[in-house]
Amino acid sequence: MDESTGGQSHDPDFPDRFIEFMRTGWRDAALDVSPRPEAPDHAKRRGELSAAFPGETLIIPTGVEKVRSNDTHHPFRPGTEHVWLTGGHDPDGVLVLRPTDGGHDATLYQRPRSPRDTDEFFRDRNHGELWVGRRHTLGELATELQLQTAHLDGLAAALDDAAPGRTRVLRGFDPAVDAAVRSADPARDADFAAVLGELRLVKDAWEVEQLQDAIDATTRGFEDVARILPADRPVSERLIDGVFNLRARHDGNTVGYGSIVGNGAHAAILHWTRNDGRTRPGDLLLMDMGVENRNLYTADVTRTVPVSGTFTPLQRQIYDLVFRSQQAGIDVIRAGTRFDDVHQACMRVLAEGLSDLGILPVSVDEAMDPACIFYRRWTLHGFGHMLGLDVHDCATARKERYREGVLAAGYVLTVEPGLYFQPEDELVPAELHGVGVRIEDDVLVTPTGAVVMSEALPRSPDAVESWLAAQREAGPRLPG
Repeated sequence: MDESTGGQSHDPDFPDRFIEFMRTGWRDAALDVSPRPEAPDHAKRRGELSAAFPGETLIIPTGVEKVRSNDTHHPFRPGTEHVWLTGGHDPDGVLVLRPTDGGHDATLYQRPRSPRDTDEFFRDRNHGELWVGRRHTLGELATELQLQTAHLDGLAAALDDAAPGRTRVLRGFDPAVDAAVRSADPARDADFAAVLGELRLVKDAWEVEQLQDAIDATTRGFEDVARILPADRPVSERLIDGVFNLRARHDGNTVGYGSIVGNGAHAAILHWTRNDGRTRPGDLLLMDMGVENRNLYTADVTRTVPVSGTFTPLQRQIYDLVFRSQQAGIDVIRAGTRFDDVHQACMRVLAEGLSDLGILPVSVDEAMDPACIFYRRWTLHGFGHMLGLDVHDCATARKERYREGVLAAGYVLTVEPGLYFQPEDELVPAELHGVGVRIEDDVLVTPTGAVVMSEALPRSPDAVESWLAAQREAGPRLPG
């Protein structure tokens, strides 16, 4: 394989006359670019990061393309922190913040377009324009992102110039960067990642708009699915997965995570993503799906619906219990509420319901004791998580600021209690075997309460039945 041209052993050997012919007769055209409206938001975020680490060099790579099979790559998804700070979506980019007397100078090192003065544009299958399309010039990129840019070829020298002990790197995204900047104290880089996560906890107005855009597209995706879900015959879980994915690719970038489509007992598997089962009239169908929008913010919504269109009495009982648990959590959300208070509000309702069902082997109070938590046999996960550019956003934040912290205005989080009764669980009645219910919504924290951003999708059992009937009556549609 010829690494210099991105070639493979099965590629043709071009004769010299053909190569000379390919170098001639090309008209150059500049891209029509203008500053992105959100560029000032990215600049403000870089300023916040600069203030957190005065006098230190900060290095934030976006990551590299990863091989899927031989000479094909997985779709590239840029690193979250890099996107948050630059808005750039291309692979290989590295943001370097160098300290100055007044803060930091920011430079984005990036691979520019493949020019016509080398053969890369037609010979390199990884970067050539005739293979992968035109990239921005450095000038075009600088205009669009409102950020100083430099050729990726200069990155090695910039990294060599980084002062030992005064440099922090966001690791795990670019092996070459990780190798180039050795750290005598890995805890410094871990602290850097934690601060980046914590700075992203509060969403600014533009970010909230992006999340609402992703949630609205997700609502349309759930409607698309409901319109093709038969009440009287089985269909593949993958049909549902695919219909939603069509909406995600049309209205956004893609799905924000692997869609979970679980019918019957599959609904009791928390991260069921194989989606190789079939729906069955009379069963419950759990769908956990979210669109990632074109600026890479993602929704995360779950609905559990009766395939036949109507809950059985037992299904309704379990669904209503989960619904009341979710509402209890939403009701306590506001700025100043402890994250754990939301969890406790949701879980107490579940524990009380399990007790009423005769399943809980201890009292509710004992079950809620941190030394016991028996109720979690039937729920396992917590009430929710932060949401943003990642579906589990801000995961590097220290637990004192997250799970053990206090909610602030501008946080966006999911509220998603669930109950899952495994087919093999001998501690529950047989009629509950294989029943799984989760309801998940995306919630914006305000100074006085919570805004359910996904409220367009009904949640109560009566409303779910009415919504499903209305969608079926409307009939299938293609994204327009």
